[in-house]
Amino acid sequence: MSPNKENSVIEIKEGAFVISDAHYSHLRPELLEFLKEIHSKKLQPTQLILMGDIFDTLFGGVPYSVQINSETVKLLNDISQEIEVIYLEGNHDFNLKNIFPHAKIFPISRQPVACGNKGKIILLAHGDFESDFGYRVYTAVIRNPLILVFLRVLNFFSFNMIIKKLDEYLSKKEDCKEFCGFREFIAKRLDVKYKCDYFIEGHFHQNKSIKFDEFTYTNLGAFACNQRYFVVKSSKEVQLLEEKMFSKEIEK
Repeated sequence: MSPNKENSVIEIKEGAFVISDAHYSHLRPELLEFLKEIHSKKLQPTQLILMGDIFDTLFGGVPYSVQINSETVKLLNDISQEIEVIYLEGNHDFNLKNIFPHAKIFPISRQPVACGNKGKIILLAHGDFESDFGYRVYTAVIRNPLILVFLRVLNFFSFNMIIKKLDEYLSKKEDCKEFCGFREFIAKRLDVKYKCDYFIEGHFHQNKSIKFDEFTYTNLGAFACNQRYFVVKSSKEVQLLEEKMFSKEIEK
């Protein structure tokens, strides 16, 4: 199977930063500090590739979810005017086109995203696009404009309590659990039907690579787990991505 034909092939540059599942909120501020390092040029990626669930709650059409993330949203918008930012929407952050007007936004309907790197074919996805029927219904419902209008109104009349409680609940989730039987799950889920050299996604937070006959599959470690991020190396090397770990003292 080929990726969505609506997708234009993006050339991934050596030195690009790849970040997945940061699950940013005011209770988990590490991503903000990381972006400040990029904004100040202390870190200098050639591109910034965001693989979804970068925020714990960021829903286009629900203004309060933008308001509580305003500093990080502004930083990303500033960065996206200086370097290419590619943002794959996740299940915690979606309807983002108007929030990040200078970034290349890919909703779930356009994933996996076809990319190239010196002749190699790379497919990128957040990781929730090949799911069971119940989950597909859920993802369609939460992105429905009428549902988002209802959520916006309900949140307004609850004095923002809905989003506050959701933010608090999500910040306490365990993001670093091991997925037993992960290789078998991925082999069945993707069913080796994608034609590419590398298939990279987040969502499952496993930080594992699996070599199939058809392609190398990588499930990225979550930034929320020990602030992992990845740097694109030369496609001539065995491992396309080099794992890094961001460390900075943060006042809480």
